[in-house]
Amino acid sequence: MLSQSEIISVLQMLKNENLDVRTVTLGINLFDCVSQQLDNFKANIHNKIKSLASNLVNMCDQVGEKYGIPVVNKRIAVSPIAAVGAPFDASQLVAVAHTLDTVAKEVNVDFIGGFSALVEKGVARGDQALIESIPHALAETERVCASVNVASTAAGINMDAVLMMGQTIKQAAELTGADDGIACAKLCVFANIPQDIPFMAGAYLGIGEPDAVINIGVSGPGVVKKAIDRAIKTEDGIDLRRVSEIIKRTAYKVTRVGELIGREVADNLNIRFGVADLSLAPTPNVGDSVGEIFQSLGLTSIGVPGSTAALALLNNAVKKGGAFASSHVGGLSGAFIPVSEDLNISDSAQNGFLSIEKLEALTSVCSVGLDMVAIPGSTSVDTLAAIIADEMAIGVINKKTTATRLIPVPGKKAGEMAYFGGLLGRATIMPVINATGANQFVRLGGLIPAPIQSLTN
Repeated sequence: MLSQSEIISVLQMLKNENLDVRTVTLGINLFDCVSQQLDNFKANIHNKIKSLASNLVNMCDQVGEKYGIPVVNKRIAVSPIAAVGAPFDASQLVAVAHTLDTVAKEVNVDFIGGFSALVEKGVARGDQALIESIPHALAETERVCASVNVASTAAGINMDAVLMMGQTIKQAAELTGADDGIACAKLCVFANIPQDIPFMAGAYLGIGEPDAVINIGVSGPGVVKKAIDRAIKTEDGIDLRRVSEIIKRTAYKVTRVGELIGREVADNLNIRFGVADLSLAPTPNVGDSVGEIFQSLGLTSIGVPGSTAALALLNNAVKKGGAFASSHVGGLSGAFIPVSEDLNISDSAQNGFLSIEKLEALTSVCSVGLDMVAIPGSTSVDTLAAIIADEMAIGVINKKTTATRLIPVPGKKAGEMAYFGGLLGRATIMPVINATGANQFVRLGGLIPAPIQSLTN
């Protein structure tokens, strides 16, 4: 239970510190929509999503207004389309993406995720078709998001799939070159993808999930920053153990608020509640930045020496606080460092404090990976695949989720700016070593075997 003073502090978070429920995501199982006939399949998908999600946005708004806690995004995640749409070829799956986009607009959600494939051990026919369809699917739709899991600690790294994703990213960027390659902002490549992520672009409904489920994503980097600032200002002799405790307590409060909203939305829709994902997901707004937390901890900027240790402290405390607050914490639950979506992190890259190499080091202790990273449009497919492979290795060896959202911005060079708009923000294009060169390692293909720690059964 929260004490009276803690309740007052939560109200302060809502009023002055950018606390919100970042997303309520409705997961919908599409396996009962399967058909050999494309038109029937599309109709089944449309009808099921419409029947379950038609009242989602209104209910989120009603519950948010009741408690004075805004629900910023309302989203849908569906079963991996590569599995439920396995009979269809790439052009037909582009048509399926249009159906998903249409129904997302009809029910007024912000995004719909699950245009996904799980290929960590091999690429089946449906997976191949889906990956081939991704560039056109994302370029031709507004709200569809895609994710492909190419590695896991149990299976290793599918380097054939990694190279395919390098090619896919390159093509998706070129198809949306007039908008700085924005299709790539809707595409994540994963290692160890969870089945219950509520955050885009990675969200999909896992095979082991129920027929319909409400998962909630709560953010609050501004809340954490203000809590640290207050403690440093008022407490003499504060040390990092005390800072960790403050972050943990703050994460506890934020998680309780999020689960309250998620459970009420789920109850009112008569849909099962799934998990609360406490991830410090920033926005381009001042005061809602993960990067600013590093400065509150005494660093000049994210990216300078000490940043990896600071992020490890932050991520650990957030996870502990969330786990104490709820027995249903899931998704990613930690600190995100998406470069373009965080104004402070974007500025750090622009000012030379943060390189892609340091960013990769940071991903060893954060909750996602190389997220919303703009790189030169001339970056070769080989180099894109190599960057992905490096990030997948971090996830596989450390038994954690890692991902990439790389955006090779067509026609632009390192040091120039890419503009994505809205919550996607802007980013300085980061230089990449061997950007235009070949890489024979990634073209050897095959499977990088799973590490020995995979043998835990």
